[in-house]
Formats: sequence, C-alpha cells, structure tokens
Amino acid sequence: MPVVETFHSLQGEGLHAGRSAFFLRLAGCDVGCSWCDTKHSWPEAAHPRRPLGELAAEATAAAAAGAAFVVITGGEPLQHPLDALCTALAAAGLPLHLETSGVGEFSGHFDWITLSPKRHRPPSADLLARCDELKVVVHEQADLGFADAMARAASTTRAGSDSEPPVLLLQPGWQSAEGQSLAIDFVKSHRAWRLSLQSHKGLGVR
Repeated sequence: MPVVETFHSLQGEGLHAGRSAFFLRLAGCDVGCSWCDTKHSWPEAAHPRRPLGELAAEATAAAAAGAAFVVITGGEPLQHPLDALCTALAAAGLPLHLETSGVGEFSGHFDWITLSPKRHRPPSADLLARCDELKVVVHEQADLGFADAMARAASTTRAGSDSEPPVLLLQPGWQSAEGQSLAIDFVKSHRAWRLSLQSHKGLGVR
C-alpha cells in the first residue's frame, strides 16, 4: 500500500479522542479540501509502497506498547481496496477504525467508521448507512445546513434496519473563529449533536 506515515499517538478528535492509537496514513486523495492539513498526502506516487506484513508488524509492536486500536486514515483511504490490508492488520489483535470522506467504494472490515463528509464531494449512501460517527467540519453557516442534511440522510439510509444511528459531531475548522462560534451555538441548541475538537493540535502531538 502507498503509505505516507505510521505513528503511535493519541486519537485527537471524535468520540475516541484521548485514547492511545496506532495511525496508518495512506497516500492518495482526489477530494481536495482547501483546509486540509495533510495536503502532502494527496499525490499517491510521491510516497513509498510498503508490504502489508511490514505494516502489520508495526501495528503489533504498537499494540504491545499500549495502542488500543488502529486508525486507517489519509488522504482518502477508500481510494484503495482495503480488504487485504485489514486482513493483515487483524494479526495485531486490535480493533480497526476507518476515517473517510465517504466518496470511494467501501472495502475492508472495520470496528468503527468515522465519516467526515464534504459539501463539495458528498458521500455515498452506502457510507452514510455504515458509519458509526458522522463528523462534520464547520467553517461557515452553510456547513451547519450540510451537517443537518447529512444526519437526516444517515437516518433515512438506516430506516427499517437494526443498525444504530451514528454519533453526530460538529468540529470547528482549526483556528476558525467563525467555525468555533457556529459549532458551539449549534450544539448548545441541538441536543443530538456533540462538539469535537482537534485536541492533538492544541497539545502539540501528532
């Protein structure tokens, strides 16, 4: 797989914030968010392809060092078929988490899926139906309407099924004063939503 980096740190955002995690950042993304803080991950060819066994060995070492789960992130991980990678990583004995914008075809097997949809590239109904956590980044007023639409769409895709609704999170864009104000006010008046913060940036950890 084309890999930007691997590292053992703390999950900095979302429902699992503050927990020890092993991160595997895959290269390649054509979603192109203007505020992305990992734009160096976009060009797939700029990063080395690494053997699955080697990645599994790193995950196993991280588990021994205290990691509670593996996070496959990017870039956009679903630009790649993830079944073989997930099978290899299962050897580490850790839950597998996926962070995705939801625009690619789903593959792999995961214990937790964080869907962070984007207004300019809305996610597929399949990912809306699968996600455990719906996390919308807020920079401006229009993002709140988009967040509400995504929550309603996620509910609609699950109608008649036994699957639990996703956890709903609003996350202010990093250093966006407007996004922070909008997200806080929205969560205060909408009890179904929670606030997510990028705590790792405030702490200065990866």
